[in-house]
Amino acid sequence: MIALNHFNQLDADAAMALLAPCVALPGWTAALVAARPFATLAALHHTAQTLAESWGSAELEQALSAHPRIGEKPAGQQTHAALSRQEQSAVNADDTQLAGALRTGNARYEARFGRVFLIRAKGRSGEEILHALEQRLANSDAEEMAVALEQLREITLLRLAGAIGE
Repeated sequence: MIALNHFNQLDADAAMALLAPCVALPGWTAALVAARPFATLAALHHTAQTLAESWGSAELEQALSAHPRIGEKPAGQQTHAALSRQEQSAVNADDTQLAGALRTGNARYEARFGRVFLIRAKGRSGEEILHALEQRLANSDAEEMAVALEQLREITLLRLAGAIGE
């Protein structure tokens, strides 16, 4: 984590690199970097949230390129993979029943909605995630798009809060 003052002083490329792991949307990252300097963390988070409110289906699809299936530990050393591993740490990979139920749920979700199931995993148990997955399968396409976008915003803002502090 770096201090807000330091973030404000980074050159644009370094600031973009710092924010890139928050979400795989270079347009959002560039707009947030261009909005600097921020007087407070609250101002940074308000601007980030406001920019994220404009996201639609195209941004969701683009951002999902960096998200693994829930319950599957992402491979690789990229920052996105490391963050996903941390965020999904409550999903017990040794629980074969839960892992199997998540695999089945993921397949059903992908068949139903045509994309990876996205949920803010941080702070949720594997059972809570599975329950949400099962509930969201009943959503209409429009309802699920709205829920998935809100989850993407939550993930992004949590990652931003982990990247920049006082």
